[in-house]
Amino acid sequence: MEDLEEDLTCSVCYGLFTDPRVLPCSHTFCKSCLESVMQASVEVSVWRPLRLPLKCPSCRSVAELPTNGLDALPTNVCLSAIVEKYQRPRSPACPEHPPQPLNVYCVQDRQLICGVCLTVGRHRGHAIDDLQTAYARERAGQARLMERLSGERWEDVCALAQRLQLEKQRSEALIQDDREFTAQFFQDLELILAQKRAEFLQALERASVRLACAYDPLIEQLKRLQGEHGAVMALSSGVEREESPLVYLEAVCELRERVEALIRTPLPEIPSVPLMPRAEPFLQEHWCGLSVRALGEGPVPEICGQAPATGRTQRRRLRSSPSAAVLMMIVMLLLTGLCVHHCALRHAEEPLRDLFCPIHNTIMTLHTLGEHIYQHLLSFLNTLHWC
Repeated sequence: MEDLEEDLTCSVCYGLFTDPRVLPCSHTFCKSCLESVMQASVEVSVWRPLRLPLKCPSCRSVAELPTNGLDALPTNVCLSAIVEKYQRPRSPACPEHPPQPLNVYCVQDRQLICGVCLTVGRHRGHAIDDLQTAYARERAGQARLMERLSGERWEDVCALAQRLQLEKQRSEALIQDDREFTAQFFQDLELILAQKRAEFLQALERASVRLACAYDPLIEQLKRLQGEHGAVMALSSGVEREESPLVYLEAVCELRERVEALIRTPLPEIPSVPLMPRAEPFLQEHWCGLSVRALGEGPVPEICGQAPATGRTQRRRLRSSPSAAVLMMIVMLLLTGLCVHHCALRHAEEPLRDLFCPIHNTIMTLHTLGEHIYQHLLSFLNTLHWC
C-alpha cells in the first residue's frame, strides 16, 4: 500500500485524487485541478464559443469540451474506489513478520499476532480468538485491571513519592549549607592571606625607609662634596687667567683655603645594612609547611636586621647555657666600674682601650643570649668609648 501512494497522486496538486476525471488522452486528474487549468486556457484562447479548450497538463494535447464543461468528462470510478480503500485505517503490521497484519488475538499471551506467528512462529499451538470476541472480553475486564492500581498499592506509590521529594529537599538544603560554608571558608582564607601579604609588604616598606635613612644623608654629603669640587675647579680656572699680581695672590689664598678644607673633609664610610631575612628563604622555611588552620599564625619578619628570636628559642638558649645569667651579671658589674672611673681615666686613652678589648670579646661570646641583648651591650660600649 505504501508503494501504491505514488500512483494515487495527482500530478497537478500532488495529493490523493479527489473526484478523478479522465481526459480524451486517457490521463486522469482531479476535477478541481482541471477547472484551474481550463480557466487559464479560456483567458488566452480564441476558440469557438460553443467549445471550451482544455490542454492536458501531462501530454499537452488540446481537448474540446462541450458547453457543460468538466461535467461531461467521465469519472475514473476504479481509481476512486482504490483511493477510498487506501484511505481506510489499516491494521498494524507484525513486528516479527512484516508486512503481515496483526489480525489474530493470542489468548495465552494476551496480545495481537499475525497468521505466521500462529502457524510457524512462537505462538504456534496457542489458543486464539477473533478480534471482536477478544475486544468484548478485554473491555469487560478493563475495570478489574484498573482496580489493581488503586487501594493500598496506590497509597504506597504516593507516600514513596512524597518521601523522595522530602529527602531530595533535605539533601539540597545540606548541599546549600555546604556551599555557603565553603564560600565563607575560602573567603576567610583569602582575607588572612591578604592581611599577611599586606603585613609583609609593610615590613619591606619599613626596610626601604631604613635604607633611605642610612644611605640618603651620605649620598647628599657626597653630592655637596662634588659640588664644592666643581666650584674649586672653576675658581682655579679663573685664577689661572688672572694677570694682576695683587688680585692673583688674593685669589690663590682663597683657592688654597678651599682646597685644604675640601681635602680635610672626611669621606663617609659605606654602611653595612643587612637585609635579613630574605623573602624567599623565609617564606620557604616558615610558610611552606604551614597547615591551612595555622595560616593566621604565620610569622612576618622585620627586614633590615636579623629577625628577633621567638620566646621558645630564647628559653631554649637559656636552658642550653645555664651560666649565661652569671656571666651577664659580671659584665654589667665591670661596665658599672668603668662608668665610675671613666673621668679619672679620660686622659689615659690607651689603658682604657686595653681594658675594653677583653670586655668586648667577652660580650661577643654572649651572642647566644640573643641578638637584642648583644646590640644593647655593644651600643653601650661604643658610647663609653667615644665619650
